[in-house]
Order: sequence, then C-alpha cells, then structure tokens
Amino acid sequence: MKIRSTVAALAALACATSLPPSAFAQSESDIRISEDRLRADIDTLVGFGTRNTLSVQDHPTRGIGAARRWAEAEFRRISEECGGCLQIALPERMVQGRRIAEPTRLVNVLAIQPGTERPNEVVIVSAHIDSMASDPTDATTDAPGANDDGSGTVLIFEAARNLSRFKFPTTIVYAVLSGEEQGLYGGKLLADYAEEQGWTVKAVLNNDIVGGSHGSDGFTDDGHVRVFSEAVRADAGDEQRSDMRRNGGENDAPSRNLSRWLADLSENDGDDALTVRQVWRADRMGRGGDHLPMLEKGFPAVRLSVAVEDYEHQHQNVRTEEGVFYGDVPDEMDFPYLARVTRLNTLALAKLARTPMPPRVTADAAVRTDTLVEWQPSEGAAGYALWRRRTDDAAWERVREVPAGTTSSTLNLRGDDWIVGVSAIAASGAESPVAAAVPGGAFYPLAAAE
Repeated sequence: MKIRSTVAALAALACATSLPPSAFAQSESDIRISEDRLRADIDTLVGFGTRNTLSVQDHPTRGIGAARRWAEAEFRRISEECGGCLQIALPERMVQGRRIAEPTRLVNVLAIQPGTERPNEVVIVSAHIDSMASDPTDATTDAPGANDDGSGTVLIFEAARNLSRFKFPTTIVYAVLSGEEQGLYGGKLLADYAEEQGWTVKAVLNNDIVGGSHGSDGFTDDGHVRVFSEAVRADAGDEQRSDMRRNGGENDAPSRNLSRWLADLSENDGDDALTVRQVWRADRMGRGGDHLPMLEKGFPAVRLSVAVEDYEHQHQNVRTEEGVFYGDVPDEMDFPYLARVTRLNTLALAKLARTPMPPRVTADAAVRTDTLVEWQPSEGAAGYALWRRRTDDAAWERVREVPAGTTSSTLNLRGDDWIVGVSAIAASGAESPVAAAVPGGAFYPLAAAE
C-alpha cells in the first residue's frame, strides 16, 4: 500500500490549526513495551489455575472470579497513575446455552479512556481472559491459557499503561472479556453494551492468540501477524447484499479497509516491525472470535492472531503423551514476538484515537468518462485524501488531498474499472482508514448509514 501522505502535505494541514505536527508523533516515540511486564502478567494469569468461565467465582486466588477481580484491580492501578483517567465498567449478565448448561454470571472488565473532543467516538481493543482445558465445560482442571488468550489480555494492560499517559480526541476502550471459549458470550455482551451506550465505533482490534511464533509442524514465523477481516458485511440484509453484488462492496467492508490500514501502518513502522499478513476471511476456517458479534452489529472489527498456530499448546489438558508435551503454558510462548504485536496494537490505537471517522462516501460514474466523488464531512477533519483502486487490486493508491470544507471532487477515471474512496485527516496528521464509495462501505452500522 502507498505511503499515506507527504510530509509537506501533513505540515500544511497542521499549520492550518493550532496543533503542531509533533503533537501526534509524541505518543509514537514514547511507546515502550516491556517484555518483563508481559511475562509477569502472564505468570499472574496462569497462577489462577483455571480461568474457565464455569469455574469458581468467589475464591480469592483461583478461577475466573479471582482473575477478573485482578484485571479490574490492574486497570484501577493504571488509572491511579494517570490521575483517574480511566473509567471502569463491569457489564454483566446471566448466560445459559451452548457449553453453559446452568445459568452462569458473565462479567466483562472495561477500562474507558474518554476522548477530550469527541468522547462518543470509540476505538476498542479486546481480548478474552477465560481459558479452557481439553473439555470446554471442565471447570476444575488447570487450564493455564497462557497464549490463548492470556497473550491478548496482557497486551491490553500494556497498551493501557502506555496510552493512559496521553490525551486523545476520541475514546479508547480496553476490554477484557469472559465466555469466549463457551461461544463468544463476552463478545456478544460487549457488542450489546457498545450499542446501548450509543457509541460510534470506529474500529475494534480483537487480539486472540498473539504470543507465539512456532507452529505444530515445527515451522516458525516471527515476522508476521495475521489480520482477519470479513468481506461482505455481516449486518447486511438481502437487499443490501444484492446491491453489493451489483455495484461492488464484496471486498470493501469497513473491516477489510481497516485491515488494509493496519497493513500500511506495519509497513511504515521501522525495520523491526511485524508485517501484517492480511487474511481475507472473517476468522480461521471453522473457528471464531469475539470480533464476530461486533461485526454482526455493523461495527468495523478485525482479529489479530499469530502467523502460525501451535495446536498442541492450546485447548489441551497439561500432560505428556508418547513423548509429546501438551498444554498452553508460558514456556511455549515467544515474548519478544508478543511485545511486537503489542507495539503494533498500541500504535494503531494511538493513531485511530486521533483520527476523525472515515467519511460516508458516494460515487457517480454511470454513463460518463469521469467519476464524481462526494462525501459527508467528518468532525475533526483538517482535510481529506481521495483514493483509487482497480477492482482487481489489493491496495489503495492515493490520488490527491483536499482541504477541510471540501465535500466533492471529480476524478479523471472511468468508474466502471475502479473503486474509489476517501479518508479523513486530522490536524495532527493522523489519517483514518479509507471508506470506499460502494454499497456497505461506510464505517457505520448499515441501519445508521442509510
């Protein structure tokens, strides 16, 4: 993907406002990810024995209740260090259903860092704190859950430690979820809570199994992280899907363009940065994660996961059989790799929390040799960039930038052969993902985008 803008263009945008160009770069340069803290937090989580959602909730040191209370206490400690900058929320409900035979109390732990300008505009980083042994309904056997998904959980705390030191125009939500292994119950609770709060969800980064680099077949890949994104929107109805098939939109759901944005971010983050391997399906084959309920609500969401999975060291009772060790324990993790995934998430959160919402965009190219692109203004935008992509290309190509106040532009393109889109640029230089001018391309639930 092309570099998003020239230095000169960003400087011109910044000079038009009161924010200096360095205001955005500060949080990037000050990100310090600690492998030691990540390892210590993993050891703490493993120390709870099992974190199965069905496990004991009132024991002081064992089970899901103790783990959840520790997560809440850690968020409160981080908040104390930043002068009370985090608001703690504990959404809960009673659940029963698949893999949960008896009514069970389900609680998510959220730390909310309110934005200073547009607090209702939200970016979410999520992971599930629950673990499982070989049997997902086994509430007593030790289930260390180091990589799945202790790795995603400790990533969230490290991101909060870094970003709570700064103020952002929009809100960051750090979400620790329960009930994933029984059927994405915590993800559903989070999606419902976001809808009930009336949040405008800009992006959801769900991290699930992000702390290993070795596969079950002995293959090692510590240079990539996979980002899964849906193609056709989950919240589309029959009429909307028909419109997408007719006029484009099968490769431009908001989550797909969020995935492209993350790939671009990793490409420009220095020599030691992980490379995003975009996987163009909602999740791994036959499996799922807590981003899926968010997609069903129409919120842009992706799943980040390791480049290669180690199946002997997830969802297994800890044991040795025929010389093979099974179990999701810390010694099977790659902490330098986890630190790099954590940096990518933290950097992405910082940028997304500074950028305006991607605009709603339409294009008119029927029976004409050019393309008229029109969009609705995005609050907080100091300018916009127009993009094009051949219908059979993977990456966007930047066309031009225009100042705030502009809401249309004509491109010298025969629109039948191109997808076009628009991104919003903040005065700080932070730039949103591209919103495509296709049915379903808007970064809003379809019911709200119409």
